[in-house]
Amino acid sequence: MVKRRIWLTIWLAALLTFISGCTQINEPITPESKGFWNEYIVYPLSWLIKYVANVLGGSYGLSIIVVTIFIRLLILPLMIQQTKNAKAMQALQPEIQKLREKYSSKDMQTQQKLQQEMMLLFQKHGVNPMAGCFPILIQMPILIGFYHAIMRTREIAEHNFLWFDLGEKDPYYILPIVAGITTFIQQKIVMAGAGQQNPQMAMMLWMMPIMIVIFAINFPAALSLYWVVGNIFSIAQTYFIKGPTIDSARSGGTKK
Repeated sequence: MVKRRIWLTIWLAALLTFISGCTQINEPITPESKGFWNEYIVYPLSWLIKYVANVLGGSYGLSIIVVTIFIRLLILPLMIQQTKNAKAMQALQPEIQKLREKYSSKDMQTQQKLQQEMMLLFQKHGVNPMAGCFPILIQMPILIGFYHAIMRTREIAEHNFLWFDLGEKDPYYILPIVAGITTFIQQKIVMAGAGQQNPQMAMMLWMMPIMIVIFAINFPAALSLYWVVGNIFSIAQTYFIKGPTIDSARSGGTKK
């Protein structure tokens, strides 16, 4: 299941790179822009960022922060469900390990039996092993929409916020590094209390932050800002939900 999530993340990152380079990126977004993508994702995001900026005195940077929090609140039920599902998956790890030991042979028939037994185990406890992928599937179109809304709305792209222009790369790479660090922290908190991590989980823990840093270095600083704010929101949300698990894991680790 972790392998699927890793490959899904890689595939979505490649899709983001491909879509962000499409020909429409050079076309300004307006109320007259046609097509489902423009009418229902890009233009509404552009309009919302501009509207909030007007309310906040013209700061598009602050507007992106507020809009990011607003979007995170909208998808909060999905994120809470993902976190609860992750906790349930962690609780099943001893039983999953027993099944892997029971069906340790690598022949196709044994592996198919292992998958069947694991699916029965998930169904019995009401756990969806693919639930961890849903937030990624939801967030990627939003991230791509943010990219188009920023680059195709001149007043947003040319706006200066803190030390960077929203439509340009961070000249000092501060935001990409912070995006990577907050991604690592968020992943670490999600995995807290899981006990001994398997190699795939450990790989995911390090691979995601590295991918985010590479991505953030090559894209407008506004996207890094969106990702950092979203990560901070997720860290607070995950800690609120998993606080007792994290605290018990820490106290257990300090006992001799």
